[in-house]
Amino acid sequence: MAPTTTRVLRLLSLLQDRSYTGRELAARLGVTERTLRQDVQRLRELGYPVHAARGAVGGYRLGQGANMPPLLLDDDEAVAVALAVGLAGDGSTAIADIDASLGRALAKIQQILPKRLQRKVTALRSATAVGPATVGSREPDAPVPAATLTVLAGAIRDDATLLADLAGVETEVEPYRLISWRRRWFLVAYDLGTHAWRALPVADLTEVRSTSRRFAARSLPDDDLVAFVLREVAQTGWKVHARVTVLAPAETVIARINPAVGVVEAVDARTCVLVTGADAMETIAIYLSMLMMDFRVDGPPELVEHVRTLARRYTEAVGG
Repeated sequence: MAPTTTRVLRLLSLLQDRSYTGRELAARLGVTERTLRQDVQRLRELGYPVHAARGAVGGYRLGQGANMPPLLLDDDEAVAVALAVGLAGDGSTAIADIDASLGRALAKIQQILPKRLQRKVTALRSATAVGPATVGSREPDAPVPAATLTVLAGAIRDDATLLADLAGVETEVEPYRLISWRRRWFLVAYDLGTHAWRALPVADLTEVRSTSRRFAARSLPDDDLVAFVLREVAQTGWKVHARVTVLAPAETVIARINPAVGVVEAVDARTCVLVTGADAMETIAIYLSMLMMDFRVDGPPELVEHVRTLARRYTEAVGG
């Protein structure tokens, strides 16, 4: 039987997950149901409201009390919370006056993290930058396993090359930075096969593993790697792309759009070209309507049809 204090903390941890029957809790803790009842009473004396219900669907559950109990997390939960709080403190929230609270919360978490977990969190935090928030429709999420991010961050920290399967082709890269943007992850890396800098969608990488090969840092493609990723995504990172002539100065269009929406090239003082992309042609058509500027679709033909459909719907909506 575990020492009483250890056992009571374990009981508190279990009750933070869900409700348990007395028999389940006793089995988990390796004690008799009588000892379990004594441990429940100890928690109550410490101010934690443990509710008990009788019957077939009864059991023990932790209620809301006057004080917040110790938050007992497993390793993966602790890393996830520390990383999420850290990223929020980097500006991924839009909540005023929260930075100081986030900073204190992160400091408390880091203070009690075991060194093995601190190393994971530090690697992920130092390897990650957050892209800008955007307004309007958003592309479908592309979730990435936490284990994959841990491998990538560790390789970035150790200056180790990575091997990964990308579209069925094994690719070796030098990893430099993780970028989190619009609930997607991108890896800024130098591709040793193509000898080019790339912004790789991490969700597309499988069988990711670091190697024992170390590399010397190269000159980066841009001082701002977030901006580099946004440009790469706008030009090549989407499933569909389009070229649009906008009847406005390039400076006006650049000030109006998010960098990830597209790349703007000046034609003359009053006209520019917008090269843009998305995961669906309908999304591009909607983006263009949000520009609030006159434009002409240069291609592809599928986008022309989507714009015509929107124009018809807008006209019919106002009785035109």
